[in-house]
Amino acid sequence: MRQVSNGADLGRLVGYQLKRVQAALRSAMDAALRPHDLTTPQYACLELLDQRPGLSNAELARGAFVTRQSMNVLLRNLEDAGLVERPASAPQGRALPTTLTAEGRARLVAARGDVLEIEQRMTAHLDAEQADLLLGHLERMTDALDPRPRDSPNLT
Repeated sequence: MRQVSNGADLGRLVGYQLKRVQAALRSAMDAALRPHDLTTPQYACLELLDQRPGLSNAELARGAFVTRQSMNVLLRNLEDAGLVERPASAPQGRALPTTLTAEGRARLVAARGDVLEIEQRMTAHLDAEQADLLLGHLERMTDALDPRPRDSPNLT
């Protein structure tokens, strides 16, 4: 294990480098999604719903890395834009299952290519083996810090 002195070199800290990547990725995604009239959390929500229709507000919030309160606002905005629909009342329990509309799916498909282009640009210097190795390391780092079960919604 590497020791960090009081004069830590931020460039050698994995957490700092991950945060730099996250900030650069978010900035690139925000710019790419703007012409589609979507934010990064809205895109994440649409992507999650495409993969797992009927997710609850809480599941969507976890998968999009926002609070439940923020997801409520986000879903209302997506609903007002005609991109998702939710029943007026919960079919069972309290959770309102959300699904994509045809317009929501079309917007997602249009935006997805731009997001995948960013992913390609970000990983262009990695071959398939290096990308798999990196993904494995990232999974293990997440598992070391995140108490949530592995079946929580995610974008993978």
